[in-house]
Amino acid sequence: MEEERERKIIHVDMDAFYASVEQMDFPDLKGKPVAVGGNRQRGVVAAASYEARKYGIHSAMPSKIAASKCKNLIFVKPRFERYRELSHQIREIFFRYTDLVEPLSLDEAYLDVTENKMGISTATDIALEIKASIKEEIGLTASAGVSINKFLAKIASDYRKPNGIFIIKPHQVIPFIEDLPIEKFFGVGKKTAEKMYSLDIKTGADLREKTIKELVKHFGKQGRYFYSVSRGEDYRKVNPNRIRKSVGAENTFSVSLKTKTEIWEALQPIAEKCWKRYKQSDANAHTITLKIKFDDFQQITRSKTFEEAIDAANLFDQGLESLMESFQLPQYVRLVGCSLSNFEIEEKVGENGQLTLGF
Repeated sequence: MEEERERKIIHVDMDAFYASVEQMDFPDLKGKPVAVGGNRQRGVVAAASYEARKYGIHSAMPSKIAASKCKNLIFVKPRFERYRELSHQIREIFFRYTDLVEPLSLDEAYLDVTENKMGISTATDIALEIKASIKEEIGLTASAGVSINKFLAKIASDYRKPNGIFIIKPHQVIPFIEDLPIEKFFGVGKKTAEKMYSLDIKTGADLREKTIKELVKHFGKQGRYFYSVSRGEDYRKVNPNRIRKSVGAENTFSVSLKTKTEIWEALQPIAEKCWKRYKQSDANAHTITLKIKFDDFQQITRSKTFEEAIDAANLFDQGLESLMESFQLPQYVRLVGCSLSNFEIEEKVGENGQLTLGF
């Protein structure tokens, strides 16, 4: 723990990023419930403004359900090029302070500021400067979490949303974890929480009382993770060379597809987009995956793995075609997607020094 407590980690999470960008670019949307993605008939919400969240609307919710929750909900089409543009600008702000930046997505990232380029004495001051710069230069708000490791920093960033900051200092780690509801632990979903409750584990304090043997018995390998984080231990480094595990593309259709011929035709532009992203990724994939989602939202995937890397578009097409033949169509199809994964990339992790700085 002593070595861990020398690390200064910040997790920055943009507030309702996609929806906030739309409200910024189109002032008429400010203060209104906005859903990015889908429409009132079909599709899925990619992001919801805070005004929409008050109605219980959230990302990954079927848009038809979202529309039923809020009659004034405004649906807008996502503009990913714009989101990527702003994400790049935000990242450039991060790099002013440290090169140890690990993006998790377009709207969040870890920063290791144990050593920082600006010579600022505390991680908290760095986080405040970053938040102010994002607001002043880009016009958006972000929330930040500051602590001794990635696990705690990510939890902290969610505590004062939107436009907040939360710090978990070294001496506060164990008391904070002991009071933490078990649902707040990353990796604890609804089913895992139910299992935890059945074992009388409701808080971090309850989790800390369990031995590693007990946790592994009930939760397998994940039990080791629970044992460590309940003690404030997370030794993962902030990895600036974080590797993408797959590339893909998909589309939700306004009118459901009824036959394999329709699906195959609709798949062509999706596959073309996927292949283009793959070639830009400078990776060598071995696995092709085809995904189909039906009208009842049941989702099925089929994968095919090759011994040699997939280096030609015709091989990709042949793989998709063989996967297509393996699908049964019990009902109409609303979404089709494909991806390439199982990459042959060597991960490089840079070494960085450790300094003890105040929070």
